[in-house]
Amino acid sequence: MKETGWTDIEVPGTTLCWWEHDFTRAGVPVRQHEQVFLAHGPRQDPVGDLAAAHTVDRMLRWRWWSPDELPAATEPLWPPQWPELLAAVRENGTPTTPVHLGYVPDGAAVGGP
Repeated sequence: MKETGWTDIEVPGTTLCWWEHDFTRAGVPVRQHEQVFLAHGPRQDPVGDLAAAHTVDRMLRWRWWSPDELPAATEPLWPPQWPELLAAVRENGTPTTPVHLGYVPDGAAVGGP
């Protein structure tokens, strides 16, 4: 898990959701296909020196969120539907079929109210 440096989290075989989005990195257009897995593990800090990786990914900071805190988030969330996805998981369990969240073109506003 590149954003955390964790190697001790087992990712289940079922994908929670997937989506596509476009962005530009270093002047090069990119279409990214993402699959998101729901994993359970201990609450822990990132491992190792991830500053360079976070800089490349333009991650300014990270923090732990509880599922109850996400609906009131003012920061952009990736994917933007995190609060609804986690609420559905809490209510119904992990879906057996991944949820397709659609496509976000480059420059589209995402996340936060």
